Amino acid sequence: MYFDQGEERELKVSVMFKRAQGRKKVLTSVNWKERVFVLTPKNLNYFEGSCEKRGRCKGSIPLSSVKAVEFVDDTAFDQNKKFCFCFQVVYDDLVLYVNAKSEQEKKEWVEAIQDECRCNKFLLLEYHPGVFINKWSCCEGKEKTTPGCKESFAAQERNSYQGGRRYTENSRTSNFITSQPLPPIPPTSSEGQPQLEQKAKREQEKKPPEVVVAIYDFRGAEQGDLSLLKGENLIVIDKQSDHWWIAKNSRGEQGYIPSNYVRRQGLESESWFQPEMSRQLTEDILKKEGKEGCFVVRNSSKEGMYTLSVLHGDHVRHYHIKKDNGQLYISDRHRFPTVPELINYHQHNSGGLVTRLRQPPSFGQAPVAAFGHDIWEIPRSDIVLGRELGTGQFGTVRQGTFRGNLHVAVKLMKEGAMSEDDFIDEAKVMTQFQHPHLVQLHGVCSEKPIYIITEFMSQGCLLHYLRHKYSSLQPPQMTEMVRQVASAMMYLESRNFIHRDLAARNCLIGDNDIVKVADFGLARYVIDDEYTASEGTKFPIKWASPEVILYTKFSSKSDIWAFGILTWEIYTAGKQPYPSVSNTDVVQKVINGYRLQKPHRCPDEMYKIVERCWNAEPEQRPSFGAVYKNIVDFVGEDYDETVD
Repeated sequence: MYFDQGEERELKVSVMFKRAQGRKKVLTSVNWKERVFVLTPKNLNYFEGSCEKRGRCKGSIPLSSVKAVEFVDDTAFDQNKKFCFCFQVVYDDLVLYVNAKSEQEKKEWVEAIQDECRCNKFLLLEYHPGVFINKWSCCEGKEKTTPGCKESFAAQERNSYQGGRRYTENSRTSNFITSQPLPPIPPTSSEGQPQLEQKAKREQEKKPPEVVVAIYDFRGAEQGDLSLLKGENLIVIDKQSDHWWIAKNSRGEQGYIPSNYVRRQGLESESWFQPEMSRQLTEDILKKEGKEGCFVVRNSSKEGMYTLSVLHGDHVRHYHIKKDNGQLYISDRHRFPTVPELINYHQHNSGGLVTRLRQPPSFGQAPVAAFGHDIWEIPRSDIVLGRELGTGQFGTVRQGTFRGNLHVAVKLMKEGAMSEDDFIDEAKVMTQFQHPHLVQLHGVCSEKPIYIITEFMSQGCLLHYLRHKYSSLQPPQMTEMVRQVASAMMYLESRNFIHRDLAARNCLIGDNDIVKVADFGLARYVIDDEYTASEGTKFPIKWASPEVILYTKFSSKSDIWAFGILTWEIYTAGKQPYPSVSNTDVVQKVINGYRLQKPHRCPDEMYKIVERCWNAEPEQRPSFGAVYKNIVDFVGEDYDETVD
């Protein structure tokens, strides 16, 4: 439900018959008892006695557990129509059959319960209008678990949006957000509008509204932003911007929300669902959490499948979530139609797992969102500078806070170090980037000295981290770092951006050992994926490809070369490439075909990937997309436990 209406307020009261639910014995068509039914915003209760004098409470169904509320066929229980005003409440693994005293009473009760449950997580899209006595009377299915044979009210309401109309039956409910997406802005004149545009408009109007769930709190920073409360549902109205969507909440308020603070309703909105988390990162996070039964569900290495990872003692176990005939399971004895229902079961029963599932790990603070949907220029008064984090070619980096509550990193630009206008132009483009493994740029203070405000990374420079952690780092952790960098560079490559200075010194590491690519001060936006650097441009020789050394020609393929050097840095725990060799000698060696040798911690398959990155011919080097896939394939199957 969207609104708190008072958990104990009685919404509806009637005397009706209920059928035994078969917890302990086989059902028969005559096992009915008269009960006083009471509907509240929280429960469906039934009592002995009468409306005037209620006796003992005989049962209570939490409305949050309800999966379906539907009519039952008039002749489902007998041919004499003694129980011909029946409806059913499906919840957990049980079905409560209720017989009203009239058709009108039956309809009112079904609508009332549906109104209170239509926002539930596990609503079924199909149900059985019949009853199961050795077989389903409606479709003759011989198994009790046979999927339903008729569309449920939830499916009908979802489908009713198709064709551009809004669901209006039961329109008195306020608990179900039913707002259509805004249509595309019409042209100034409809004459001559291309047929494809008209078709696109019609297709847009047919789409049902997209409902998302806030997974973090968000406080709007400027006028037009819409604040979020974790767990609330919203309807997305406009997604034209990658990072800021226009959405409407259940109170009718509308505004901009950060797209990485919400997920689609359903599996994606569950806090334990981390689709892009790798096996190695999962193990690191669960072990760091250190709590028995701590778990996550993530995408499997097999497309369209999922893996459950759970901490037991000092070890992380990985289970493949299997699928058969529309049912999901880990143990064949416990099958469910959805992943959330499967997880809900195993949170209460081990069901063949090494331990019962408890809670997902705490992932630390929310992901980085920009300061506001249209904030770029940041007043210097909003920034308070703290300790120095380091110095570089373009100035000093210090820790800071934005408006007293958000930790940021502040780069104080050294005057004359580079063209300030060019840097600001590039920084504006950088705010368009949003990726889990790219350092987020928040904005600039354009007064001199210029401040560049970015995400703060708690563990600092990757190069220093590698050297400090040399003795404790293991090859799987190193491979995970390489994978994360490849993921970020694949993202940049897809947007025709060239980093031009990719190295361990220009990557940062944060909470949970998350690696992010940083320092886009030299990145340039290119249309054809290639540009030639101006004369006199400095570049790091030991990370430079042959075409950069010879012609100062940069492209995504020169980034691939540098990625190979960065990978070598990671597996050597931060050693200098070509140790004890001067830049001049490095140039001659690289041009003549010399390549860095395989580090002893680097797996053979990973070194083969690196060697392809160092092909002398740029066009023969792989793309970052291909490299990322090769790394994922090398890691291989991401589950190791089976349950019979």
